[in-house]
Amino acid sequence: MARMRKKADLPTKLCAHCAKPFTWRKKWERVWEEVRYCSDRCRAEAKRGKAS
Repeated sequence: MARMRKKADLPTKLCAHCAKPFTWRKKWERVWEEVRYCSDRCRAEAKRGKAS
């Protein structure tokens, strides 16, 4: 069985819309390089061009 990782050891990025840091998630495992936003809300607001 694989060893558990501590959350502090996971990679992080800054959200392209709100500039807050967010942590890697298992569901982003295959597309981590393409992930730009921390949430669906930030992605939708960025597409609308709304400033935070």
